[in-house]
Amino acid sequence: MADHAAQLASGASQLGIDLQAQQSDKLLAYLGLLNKWNKAYNLTAVRDPDEMVSRHLLDSLSILPFVQGETWLDVGSGGGMPGVILAIMCPDQHFSLLDSNGKKTRFLTQVKLELGLDNLQVFNCRVEALEVDKPFTGITSRAFSALGDFVDKTRQLGNAETRWLAMKGVYPEDELAAMPVDFTLERSAELSVPGCVGHRHLLILRRTDQG
Repeated sequence: MADHAAQLASGASQLGIDLQAQQSDKLLAYLGLLNKWNKAYNLTAVRDPDEMVSRHLLDSLSILPFVQGETWLDVGSGGGMPGVILAIMCPDQHFSLLDSNGKKTRFLTQVKLELGLDNLQVFNCRVEALEVDKPFTGITSRAFSALGDFVDKTRQLGNAETRWLAMKGVYPEDELAAMPVDFTLERSAELSVPGCVGHRHLLILRRTDQG
């Protein structure tokens, strides 16, 4: 685990993140749980814990500067990326993690309990079925679906103030062109994730009053 700690610390430093000891401990504990449960629950196609540090932990940490505001929804959270990582890093913000797969939400519930993440809530349902009292400040997705599907299925969970953060690989020109007319690209950021080969982009979307 010491090697993973060094890998995590080095990667976080390259991302400009000042990782506290308690945060590092929880991220590594989460990595251990992910590796353990993955054998039976197929939470991620990545099997090598060394790869998990870069492709899951550091990849999720790369969007941290863009996660501002009180309440966040992570759609199709799967094994908890980026939701769990963000909840560990931002204890004063609240994160709702949603997945329709019962095995994955059981894992997420176990993570919440074992890591003492009081700012994390788990929903086991389809996103279309989720009902909330107030719009979320932000909604994230990591390989959940095409941009059009992502915003269409979550539009009732946000408003004009909400920011939709979509984590993508190659810049998705075609998906952007096919977005609903009442959504617009506010900005995009090319992410450089230590240890990850290939393109990584974050697209920040907003809803307008068109449509």
